[in-house]
Amino acid sequence: MTEITVKVQRFDPEHDTAPHVETYTVQIHDGARVLNVLNAIHNECDPTLSYRYCCGSGQCGSCAVRVNGEPVLACMEEARDNITIEPLNLSVKKDLVVDLVPTLETIASLKPSETLKMPTKSDIDAIKPLRNCIECLCCVSVCPAMDVTKFLGPTAMRQEMRLALDPRDSGDRIVDAIREGLFTCTSCQACWKVCPKEIEIPSKAIEKLRALANRRGFTLPRHQEVEALIKETGRSVTQTESTFQEMVGEIVEPDGIPKATVGFFVGCMYGMRLPKTAVDAVEVLRRNGIRVIIPKEQICCGSPLIRTGQLEFLDTIKRRNIDAFRFRGIDTVMTMCAGCGSTLKNDYQTPFDVMDISEVLTKYGIEPPARLQIKATYHDPCHLLRGQGIKNQPRQLIKQVVELIEMPSICCGSGGGVRSGNPEEAAALGDRRGDEIKKTGADIVISSCPFCEFHIAGHTDKPVKNLTTVLLDGYKEKDRKKAE
Repeated sequence: MTEITVKVQRFDPEHDTAPHVETYTVQIHDGARVLNVLNAIHNECDPTLSYRYCCGSGQCGSCAVRVNGEPVLACMEEARDNITIEPLNLSVKKDLVVDLVPTLETIASLKPSETLKMPTKSDIDAIKPLRNCIECLCCVSVCPAMDVTKFLGPTAMRQEMRLALDPRDSGDRIVDAIREGLFTCTSCQACWKVCPKEIEIPSKAIEKLRALANRRGFTLPRHQEVEALIKETGRSVTQTESTFQEMVGEIVEPDGIPKATVGFFVGCMYGMRLPKTAVDAVEVLRRNGIRVIIPKEQICCGSPLIRTGQLEFLDTIKRRNIDAFRFRGIDTVMTMCAGCGSTLKNDYQTPFDVMDISEVLTKYGIEPPARLQIKATYHDPCHLLRGQGIKNQPRQLIKQVVELIEMPSICCGSGGGVRSGNPEEAAALGDRRGDEIKKTGADIVISSCPFCEFHIAGHTDKPVKNLTTVLLDGYKEKDRKKAE
């Protein structure tokens, strides 16, 4: 037996004016789950503690709670000392029991068609990734769009796509999904990452529904304009100054003997709107022994089209981008845009490895920069943290040059076509991000996504800088001190 101490949020609306935390110490067996801890508290310490559970084997979803802020199933999450157990971010009925009914009532049910048509094997195979939902509502509890706009949420979208694939259903699932907020999803992927059944709702449901909506002419006008621009120019944004590729040659040699060679997939924003940031990145790579090859033929990665369901031109885009690097014999392609990196890694089948710039720099090591006497907070881009699973590498680099103050990893509202298609929603999420930045007391905000950097800059009075620009500032300070 092992003794552990845990904190549990308590709230009884009949007697309490606000939630409070109580601390309990209990004895548990090695390998015990959070549910075992709750049972021990209820049986040995406080029988008034309210929580739900049924099957105890991860199949019913009733025991979902937050552990250290992350939604989990209490019966599946291993208990650890000093954890904090809270209810899901939903209306609380008592203690850890939340009100599931309002959300569950919005989930669509099958409308039988007049003529019976049984699903084929291909229908069943398409439905299979979506049918394992246990309606725990972990996904709903972390959805940023639901906090600021009328969106029924990821569970509702999963069900609409599941029914859209079922030939026995007679409902118009595309119209229903649009009415329920289909185009308000920011593609942050938080729902997928907390799903106990690992249902990839953004890619398997929401993007698929948007593609079906596109075929019927329901794509938002602003999104159609982006598609037209990509078809015409190969880029998702217009040029406002000299492009990055006009500023540098096709090959940038490093200082000294090269440690490695990478192909640089620049992306539209860093290439066309924020070229100086891309120049900073190349300078940091050059200083740290990385040879950089920048094929001129590369175009938009296609992420704006994939996220908004406009797939007609996508195969051409993929082929052009893959060939631009393959024909040069490049075996490692580097991105500095979180969206481009996630797209190349998850939506392409490439003959080369794809690495984020933070992965490249931490893999080969960097020259220590001078420390800057400022405090910084870091915004995790959704397509880097959840889309690529990259969390530690940027922080390892940042801590070498400034003091890092952490803040919650929440969506800023710039992704999924929301900034262009639903600007009010994007602004509301941007304001929420700005509030968290203010709480840190940081002097600057650091990120590694052009859309995040551009959007956040409009919702904070702090300078917003790319990770590589901050590293370069450290090198400039180091050179200045050396020259004194």
